[in-house]
Amino acid sequence: MSEREPLTPASEAAGPDGAAPSAGPVRPAALPAAALSDRTVLESAVEVLRAHGLTTIFGNPGSNELPFLAALPEDFDYVLGLQEAVVLGMADGYAQASGRPVLVNLHAASGTGNSMGALTNAHYAHSPLVVIAGQQVRATVGQEAMLANADAALLTRPLTKEAAEPLSAQDVPRAIAQAALAAATAPAGPVYLSIPYDDWSQPALASDSLLPRRRVRSAGALGPELAAELAERLAGWSRPVLVLGPDADTPAARERTQALAEALGAPVWTAPSAPRLPFPTDHPHYRGVLPPGIESVRARLADHDGVLVIGAPVMRYHRWEPAAYLEPGTDVLQLTVDPGEAVRAPYGDAIVCDLAEATAQLAAAVGTHSGGSTGRQPAPGPESAPESAARSAPRDPEEPAVPGAPLTGAAVIDVLNERARADIAYVNEATTLDVLAPDRLLVTRAGQYMFPASGGLGFGMAAAVGAALARPEDTVVGIIGDGSAHYAITALYTAAQRATRTVFVIVDNASYGALRGFARALRAERAPGLDLPGLDLAAIARGYGVPAEVVTTREALREAYGRALEAGGPVVIVAKVSP
Repeated sequence: MSEREPLTPASEAAGPDGAAPSAGPVRPAALPAAALSDRTVLESAVEVLRAHGLTTIFGNPGSNELPFLAALPEDFDYVLGLQEAVVLGMADGYAQASGRPVLVNLHAASGTGNSMGALTNAHYAHSPLVVIAGQQVRATVGQEAMLANADAALLTRPLTKEAAEPLSAQDVPRAIAQAALAAATAPAGPVYLSIPYDDWSQPALASDSLLPRRRVRSAGALGPELAAELAERLAGWSRPVLVLGPDADTPAARERTQALAEALGAPVWTAPSAPRLPFPTDHPHYRGVLPPGIESVRARLADHDGVLVIGAPVMRYHRWEPAAYLEPGTDVLQLTVDPGEAVRAPYGDAIVCDLAEATAQLAAAVGTHSGGSTGRQPAPGPESAPESAARSAPRDPEEPAVPGAPLTGAAVIDVLNERARADIAYVNEATTLDVLAPDRLLVTRAGQYMFPASGGLGFGMAAAVGAALARPEDTVVGIIGDGSAHYAITALYTAAQRATRTVFVIVDNASYGALRGFARALRAERAPGLDLPGLDLAAIARGYGVPAEVVTTREALREAYGRALEAGGPVVIVAKVSP
């Protein structure tokens, strides 16, 4: 029988006297009328999306998506991006800034493919994205008709928590509910659905009315025995240190890790390659960001006999620096929401738990072990020096205030920090400043700083626009390398159309500066393609409708930045710096 022949129900498979059936097709039993509602699949899906707050949609439309988009009600807000990597990057920034899931709409396999670089960042940042891609008419997918997404569920793996194409139109609303719940359940992350465009007009199940009421909650506090065991373990460390990652960058977790650091008298580092800053950078216990190399981390943690890692992998290295991970005898304990991070670490013990609750339990238990004291003094050594000198992460000397002196990357960060305030958030994708910027910038609240979680360029400009849309009360400052800018330059269009309060400071050294550093380390200085001459970023910005100016000195940057902070919409400042 060919796969196109319809089937008949089993009751029709034999003749009236039990004899062999007469020739004829076998047809499937239809769904009982009572199982169906008078609503369409799209109408049921809209109720599910609305119940989960998924009414902001980042997308770039294609023909497969039009039936879904055309029928959306007025309370849904469609944010247009001109290319799918920018679309997904904006959604990533929005999700991180808001702390809520967000909906992404992509075009079939081609649009999904365009977004994959940005999806690597969202995956490692644990961003809760519900990604829906339009699929060809269901009956034609097997033929691989134009715009069919063959093996759609495989396309985004391993970058999504789940990926699926519902097996029937009636299963679409339930699949969307599953995707929304899965994206937001710890560890949060992107979920992908491929939906044939003819499914939206099909009749929905009556039972879909139950879907919007569903909730999934995690309860991951430490049990009393485990909390006591861990507190005793921490109490046995004479020189503890905390290493914090992006999953600890929530208001509750920040408050409780600060209390734990003070109770332990422990210095605090941000984990290597972290996309967020989860601890106040002006706190006396804060030391900076750990460089992403094995030897660099070992050297900075060498004086400590116990390392408590909270909300980060152990460890996310980048530079190849062959060495022992840590000094012999160092005890390592990891608290994480991600079982994958727990099992793939090369050393240490791990507990999968709710970070805020577990940290609060440990802070209280450590206080009990110390007799109720408010906290130990930081361990002796360089890290117990006053805060202004305590950080042992690399810090350049202050830039000389010589009028007319050429700009450097450090000077750019210093000028931005002069105007730091609580309602300014930063998105950094100047990769030459990946350690210096978070070391110098004043960051005091959750969600105030972002960096690409997987190093995929194109995050910065897009995420800055998404973050500004999520938090319109903030001004979002994008610190963008000139090489990075071109990966997501079309984000300027969305910024202009939406009048986002976004200041893009493009650090222009006319090259891929970070790669030049790697080229020196790898003795590959002769590698081609590292220079970017002849580009006029200010003119490109104006072409998208964003005012722009070029500055070459600290004084000019200071004046331009002051004006930009007062603007009612996006502004680009191209800061020409020495290579």
